[in-house]
Amino acid sequence: MHAHDVYDYAIVRVMPRVEREEFINAGVIVSCQRSGYLQAAIALDEARLLALDPQVDLQLVYRHLGSIVAICAGVPEAGPIGQLPYRARFHWLTAKRSSMIQTSPVHTGLCTDAGSALERIMARMVLPLGSAPR
Repeated sequence: MHAHDVYDYAIVRVMPRVEREEFINAGVIVSCQRSGYLQAAIALDEARLLALDPQVDLQLVYRHLGSIVAICAGVPEAGPIGQLPYRARFHWLTAKRSSMIQTSPVHTGLCTDAGSALERIMARMVLPLGSAPR
């Protein structure tokens, strides 16, 4: 039987008008130190976002959300942040900020597979209720 691994996760939030403090959940970042896992999943509900701010720049939002995925993957397009060790990338991504893209506080869980944990958190916290996990 495989022992459970400790993982950390944060919900990615889009807050189109920071001064109003209204946001929608748009993704999840999961990091598992034991396995060296760092990955983000994104699923932006454009209709919900546009309900908060009909003038939001969707291309800008997608560009910023895409950078989170790139930083997690450590690809060259992620720039200097993407080249940091994976735990440093996780901490940089989850640092408190007052910008359009924010993360929740970091939470901790136990899993036998960090990828499955990412899917479960996405289904529970981001995807529309009743939809199947991807």
